Amino acid sequence: KKGKAFRDLLENWYDFCMNKEYRLSDGILARHRPAENSVWLDDMYMGITPIAFRGKLAESEGDAVLAKKCYEEAIKQVLLFKKYLYVPEKGIYRHGWIEGMAEHPDYHWARANGWAMVTTCEVLDVVPSDTKGWNEVMDLFRTFVKSVTAYQAPNGVWHQLLDKTETYLETSATAMYVYSIAHAISKGWLDRTAYIDVVRSGWNGIAKQVNEKGQVENTCVGTGLGWTNTFYANRPVNVFAAHGYGPVILAGAELAKLNERRNR
Repeated sequence: KKGKAFRDLLENWYDFCMNKEYRLSDGILARHRPAENSVWLDDMYMGITPIAFRGKLAESEGDAVLAKKCYEEAIKQVLLFKKYLYVPEKGIYRHGWIEGMAEHPDYHWARANGWAMVTTCEVLDVVPSDTKGWNEVMDLFRTFVKSVTAYQAPNGVWHQLLDKTETYLETSATAMYVYSIAHAISKGWLDRTAYIDVVRSGWNGIAKQVNEKGQVENTCVGTGLGWTNTFYANRPVNVFAAHGYGPVILAGAELAKLNERRNR
């Protein structure tokens, strides 16, 4: 009975993302806030992952038609978000894009980039490699990871705004990067020698943010699109910001698996 209720919840989530969420004319997932026709980097994770994983579920249940539809949509969405938000000169994403604006908000919020990295990692994980566009997404992921690692602070953590070292060091984004890079090493997508120290130093930085109560410190609270550096730099941190806990658990578990494989 509980299983059915959970399945109904998952189906509702998938159905909303696939069929009901507002989109721009080319199909990219979008919103009407803070302005009409806004594209948010956060929506990669909120919208693409349920579509990709629904494809995996459909494949396991023998529904090849639905699986193919979901896989192709997931790849399409990743590449659309790249088109709107990825900044090749820096190798990272801006947080948002507003249709009708001549100059888009050009701020590289760390957690939004974290959502993008985790999403890309998970799409590559579940979507078959022979799906059209998969190789392009893999190239994007590798380039993105290489660029993000260049912004890592000496203590292993990343800043609230990736390219602004005067902003505070933020835990949830750091955990997202550590999880994604560790997972990619395990999958053979990234060279272990090149990235293992990035992962280890990142985890050491994260571990120092878990206090004696088990609370995750220095996690930015929920944040919408901003129009100034000041907006992001002054967003408060809070141990009750739930965004930090899942990524920290994922990062720790993935690093543990990576170390276990190495020791076999």
